[in-house]
Amino acid sequence: MATIVKLPSGSWRAQVRRNGRYVSKTFKRRRDADGWAVDMERRIDRGESVSKARPKHLNTLSDLVDLHIADMHESRKPLRRSKSYSLNKLKLDIGHMRIDQIDRETVVEFGRNRSHEGAGPPTIAMDISYLKTILLHAKAVHGVHTPVEEINLARVALNRLGLIGKSRERDRRPSQEELDDLFEFFDANERYRAPMSRIVRFAIATAMRQSEICSIQWDDVDMRRRIVTVRDRKDPRQKDGNHQKVPLVNLTGYDAWELINEQRRASNSTGRVFPHNPRSIGTAFRRACADLNIEDLHFHDLRHEGTSRLFEAGLKIQQVALVTGHKDWKMLKRYTHLSADTIVALASANIR
Repeated sequence: MATIVKLPSGSWRAQVRRNGRYVSKTFKRRRDADGWAVDMERRIDRGESVSKARPKHLNTLSDLVDLHIADMHESRKPLRRSKSYSLNKLKLDIGHMRIDQIDRETVVEFGRNRSHEGAGPPTIAMDISYLKTILLHAKAVHGVHTPVEEINLARVALNRLGLIGKSRERDRRPSQEELDDLFEFFDANERYRAPMSRIVRFAIATAMRQSEICSIQWDDVDMRRRIVTVRDRKDPRQKDGNHQKVPLVNLTGYDAWELINEQRRASNSTGRVFPHNPRSIGTAFRRACADLNIEDLHFHDLRHEGTSRLFEAGLKIQQVALVTGHKDWKMLKRYTHLSADTIVALASANIR
């Protein structure tokens, strides 16, 4: 029950005692005190927090998205590209909806529309995951009543409908003939400003992502120890500050250390080792594959190939992880595609 008391100073003190909970606040105007008291009673009835100040004007999903983004920036956790895209898509499609209007049907319809637009099950699953994150954040941090359970129900429905699911693990490995064709193609085309043959070899030699290859600095290369520091390496838990030292070795059929030295001799750059846009590298690789009729081969598959070759060279899991940056076996397993021929060869070598 709310009690409004006028103080000797002329201000008004509102006190709310309800369901064993108590909260109070002082206002200069009686009208403001009355409105606040009613709001507190409603929040207590809904089981929301009343002990923490809540941002005003939180009415729509877009408001919650903006609140989440602001909190992330305040805690120095800027959004990555995929999350930023998903949040913008949520704002564009259903951001106008009031928080109390978001229900199972709304989320399922959002998933259907995303599917009609061409989004695959893994992408839609990520969108729904970010939606739940937004609602949970608002509820846990700011005490906003949000329909989290509706998202859980919608996820079940979307899964039953086949609209969400995990990404299919790729097992595509380039053949040596395909790689040789790519090297010959790149070397014969002077239109490429980037040394694509060297970059492809380096990708296999180090199992690095294209963004990592294009970000390493000469200052990060320890010429004496034959080690390069990869800064802010991708990690599902923490990327910022995740600097890792990667050995430049010759275990995959391509010598990472020699490739670094080739690049030093060929380049006058003093900043990045490979001063090129990673997207341009990916585009050049796709076009080359298309011209050579090499089907279903992505630049990221070179990371898979490099990881598999490290295992085929006899390295243990912990040793491979030092090169690839993976933190545990589960994360590393999906990049490891050892061939049956390799196992037979290893068994034959042991017999001898």
